[in-house]
Amino acid sequence: MVGLINTFVSYAIYSILIYFGVHYLIASAAGFIISVFTSFLLNYTFVFKISENEEKRIWWKVLIKTYISYGFSGLILNSLLLILWISVLHLSKYVDFEVGFLAKEGIVLTNAELAKYIAPLINLFITIPLNFVLNKFWAYGHKKSGDK
Repeated sequence: MVGLINTFVSYAIYSILIYFGVHYLIASAAGFIISVFTSFLLNYTFVFKISENEEKRIWWKVLIKTYISYGFSGLILNSLLLILWISVLHLSKYVDFEVGFLAKEGIVLTNAELAKYIAPLINLFITIPLNFVLNKFWAYGHKKSGDK
């Protein structure tokens, strides 16, 4: 659930900013900053709970680690992948069918506009599993009482 909420928050912010003409990398960064904080709050509270034999976590250290782990996979990797799909591989060349389909449904977008909405969805298949692993084993890594 947390992953879905985080993904929704990130993509919603990104999409709204794209709609208003904000550059796709800036829109991605804004979505990142807000969604990572949302993810931290939900993960800290519900997902990665501390058991009785574990050391108590210091919330701000976990927050910093969360931003660092998401920063690698969620911001740096996501931005590089956006550049790859949009500017290098020109995803817009491959969305003619989708643009035509949407136009028939009354949604008018150019190929370039649609590519900016599709590219972050493609990235999810790479960044979500990586974010989970980094958070589980590093940001929220459990230490048993007495471990150094």
